[in-house]
Amino acid sequence: MKYAYYPGCSIQGTGRAYEESLLPVLKELNIDFEELEDWNCCGATAYMSVDEIKSCVLASRNFALAEKFGYAEIMAPCSACYLVLNKAQKYIETSKPVAETVEKALSSANLKMTKKIKVRHPIDILLNDIGLEKIKQHVKRPLKEFKVATYYGCQLVRPYSTFDDQYNPTSMDRILKALGATVVYFPIKTRCCGSSLTGTLPEPGLFCAYIILKEAIKRGANVISTACPLCQFNLDGYHDKIEKKWGNVRIPTLYFTQLMGLAFGISEEELGINRCIIPLNIQSNQTVSA
Repeated sequence: MKYAYYPGCSIQGTGRAYEESLLPVLKELNIDFEELEDWNCCGATAYMSVDEIKSCVLASRNFALAEKFGYAEIMAPCSACYLVLNKAQKYIETSKPVAETVEKALSSANLKMTKKIKVRHPIDILLNDIGLEKIKQHVKRPLKEFKVATYYGCQLVRPYSTFDDQYNPTSMDRILKALGATVVYFPIKTRCCGSSLTGTLPEPGLFCAYIILKEAIKRGANVISTACPLCQFNLDGYHDKIEKKWGNVRIPTLYFTQLMGLAFGISEEELGINRCIIPLNIQSNQTVSA
């Protein structure tokens, strides 16, 4: 199976550390993927709230491209992209007017959709296609010193629970445990981080981030793991402002792929860990032979 890799805009921009860590992890596990040629922005959740039909058209062009180039599945690492692609597909399946509008728009660009392209998240692929046993075989530096609060955010498993539970997802937990990390009990793992509120209504947005950071520390975590570029940005980038308002809750927030890469023996620089504002000061020194 070769996956059509759909990076989306953010992980090749502000969230570049996600892609920097994802790609070597995929290669380490011999996952066959190829970046979708000529992909376009999915419109993210902002466009979906402004004009749902046009957002569906925009997202659907990526499905048509995947079909054109012979792919059956799209891998979408960004939580917003993953949500919007699934949502567009659902709208097309359940609304005839939306389906007709999408078909007409694609036809004007000499594209078409004749089959359903499955949308997959890397966590889903890693857990259900690759499997924990194979992941364990690639561990060179078990993450014994890491106590991780797994933070899924509000878009990865809601409203569509395509590969995990909507309220208590455990897929990221299981992967990190396979790497040797301790996963702490984190009951607010799907609570919103504040999303784009941090740019429009800063105080309530930052307070959302503060609650997550504070709870992670309260539960004994020394790192937060996420799969969303916006979540990582909010939890990592506003500590100075949060500290002035509510107190110090400094804890590093990494992508789950960065933690996987560390366990696989990939360097921090290659994984983009140097891009984190709150530095990672945890050292995992246990090494096993490859």
